[in-house]
Amino acid sequence: MEHKKPIQIKSIREFHRLRGLAAPEHPLISVIDYSKMIASGTDESGGLLFDFYLISLKKGLGVKLKYGQQIYDHDEGVMSFMAPHQLLKIEKQNTNTVRSGWMLLIHPDFIWNTPLAKSIKQYDYFGYAVNEALFLSEKEEATVNTVINSIKEEYQNTIDKFSQSIIISQIETLLNYSERFYQRQFITRHKSGHQLLEKVEAFLETYFNGEMILSDGLPTVKSISEELNVSTGYLGSLLRSLTGMNTQQHIHEKLIEKAKEKLSTTQLTVSEIAYELGFEHSQSFSKLFKSKTQQTPLEFRSSFN
Repeated sequence: MEHKKPIQIKSIREFHRLRGLAAPEHPLISVIDYSKMIASGTDESGGLLFDFYLISLKKGLGVKLKYGQQIYDHDEGVMSFMAPHQLLKIEKQNTNTVRSGWMLLIHPDFIWNTPLAKSIKQYDYFGYAVNEALFLSEKEEATVNTVINSIKEEYQNTIDKFSQSIIISQIETLLNYSERFYQRQFITRHKSGHQLLEKVEAFLETYFNGEMILSDGLPTVKSISEELNVSTGYLGSLLRSLTGMNTQQHIHEKLIEKAKEKLSTTQLTVSEIAYELGFEHSQSFSKLFKSKTQQTPLEFRSSFN
């Protein structure tokens, strides 16, 4: 089976042209009305790669979007976020649905040399998969729509020395509201969140008790995310909201728990325990153990004698 190469879209102008839209009013930022977009007429089965940030609120698209191995059906209004160079695939399209919503395109050059250029990387949801999108209440949707309208009005006005800083401030407001609403979603989807936490704990328990640790070494955030079929960013954010610890910290907690168990119930040397827990060098194990317990492995063991 032949794999199609993704179509790379380097500029906002190029995206407008691909979707049959008029030229953008600003070359580096644009708010697009979904109802005015048309299919490109080109083969997009290989997916799309954007060289800019893409934030969207979609309703009734009648499409299945694929991100990684996940497929999500966008029949409801949801908000999603993509950073530059992420791959988006459209699996299915229904032309009979009435679609609405908006898409905000932000080229990295627009925020270059501003505090947002650095802080935007701290919003983990740009790494979430499509099926981990943000579901908004009517009130939340009205809030983000107000911000989007303000952004659009500002770049449509006469550009002056204040325009960029005002728009960047509005983008930051949008991102902060999105962060707040994601935290609300973690709380309201309490049951599914705890089910995922239980799966993380079960995976780590099985991993540390099995043979894989000897051949593959310590579990990684990526390996856990792939096993549970979620993105690394979403998993870390969800775990932090439930426990105050990210995925890497959960790995370390389980590792220290198993180390304490072996130190207190076996006669294995520290080097042997380090090896059984996936470390190539016992010094690395001892350093991590002390950083987490304020004791060396031998000091901990002696407290049981």
